[in-house]
Amino acid sequence: MILPEISQEWKTGLSLAWSGYIAVLSVWIVMQKRAPVSTMSWILSLALLPFAGFLVYYFLGPQRLKKLRLKRLRNRAIAQAPADLALLHEAGENAPPALRHLAALGTAACGIPVSSATGIELLSGGARTFDAIFDAVQSARHHVHLEYYIFEPDRIGTALRDLLIERARQGVAVRLLLDALGSKRIGRRFMAPMHAAGIHVALFHDTKIGRRLRPVTNYRSHRKIVVVDGRIGFTGGVNITDEEDRRTRPDAYHDVHLRLEGSAVRWLQTTFLEDWSYATGESARRMVDESLDDMLPRMDAGEIAAQIVTSGPDSPLEAIHRMHVEAIHSANERAWLTTPYFVPGEPALMALTSAALRGVDVRLLVPRRSDSAIVSAAARSYYDELIGAGVKVWEYKARMLHSKTLVVDDHCAMIGTANFDNRSFRLNFEVMAVVYGPALARPLAAQFEDDLHSAAAVRLNRPQSFPRRLGDALARLSSPLL
Repeated sequence: MILPEISQEWKTGLSLAWSGYIAVLSVWIVMQKRAPVSTMSWILSLALLPFAGFLVYYFLGPQRLKKLRLKRLRNRAIAQAPADLALLHEAGENAPPALRHLAALGTAACGIPVSSATGIELLSGGARTFDAIFDAVQSARHHVHLEYYIFEPDRIGTALRDLLIERARQGVAVRLLLDALGSKRIGRRFMAPMHAAGIHVALFHDTKIGRRLRPVTNYRSHRKIVVVDGRIGFTGGVNITDEEDRRTRPDAYHDVHLRLEGSAVRWLQTTFLEDWSYATGESARRMVDESLDDMLPRMDAGEIAAQIVTSGPDSPLEAIHRMHVEAIHSANERAWLTTPYFVPGEPALMALTSAALRGVDVRLLVPRRSDSAIVSAAARSYYDELIGAGVKVWEYKARMLHSKTLVVDDHCAMIGTANFDNRSFRLNFEVMAVVYGPALARPLAAQFEDDLHSAAAVRLNRPQSFPRRLGDALARLSSPLL
């Protein structure tokens, strides 16, 4: 078949249309004022997709999101638990002034001040985490609030669902907020008994075209939050899935979680309620006003300085990213980082290598194989640069490593939901607990050293095939989009 020849007029028209398309798309992307590398990556990628690039960017590209803060709720939380800065002086005998600067940064970047905890418990593994959460839910008298990225309708998910139903039938108010993409396997049949028991279930950023014309396939709620009666809180890396439970699966992810008691829990509560209001469109004012004392009960100040830090695409300040970088810069003796996905930006990479170059014991623990081949390849592309600067890199061999922690000296420990990558720092809604002093730093450091028994050190001059080195280098090119 011979295609008809295109006339000069058509060629001119197509050229003009193509030029106009690229110009409009470029202006649109540039006006988002994103990182230069990410902006150029989008422009170059979509310029190769005639007109379809417009739809790709519209549905999948960066979006400016607005998520209102519940000012009355925050003011009440601050009034009941004023910033416990005095606790920073007691965070350790040699606590550096940098702790106050770090806490101030967290407050300025996300609006949450330093608070306190009466008790904290590091939970290693899904089994211990689930047992602790089940015990707390069983003890609930007023409400249970849960927010999860992944909630599977498997053994552990069904068991938790049934426990929530039992508590709801006993008069406990239960609200469950699930990320629509991460918990996509949750269907109507699984949720029906919850609805029948009066449990309120909501989806965060439903990916289906419904009430909004533009579905949100990025910007997930990657948070894991449980709040029981406003007094007990949980956060960390463990999702509700059998993949995190070695009692069900011997190859379950290796992960850690944190149990908190005390006034710091009110900030997990505030974060949940703001997310709930945003996801449902429901005014949280009435819900909170009716039972504010139960939602934010008055509690005595604890002896442990703790700060909840949140970040997401509703704020350009990247609070969790900044806290990681600032904490590493403040290290005097050690900075030990564990993450399942390691794709650092320039500030984070510079912080790690600079700390190592000035003599800090910088260690990085990552999985040998994560559940994303391209992320694992991108992470390997940074090893030589890190090791050359003195960073000690280990690959966890036993199972999939899913922990997200940072230990700095004996004075600061971070545990939360954010991976050490662009997606967590900029695109997802994340939450992290920062505990100042040795209360968490020491057990978390002990956990890190125990994990090294199942890891292998990465050497600078390790043998690598050319295809592998090329693949790692190519994967690194996609780092801004990972």
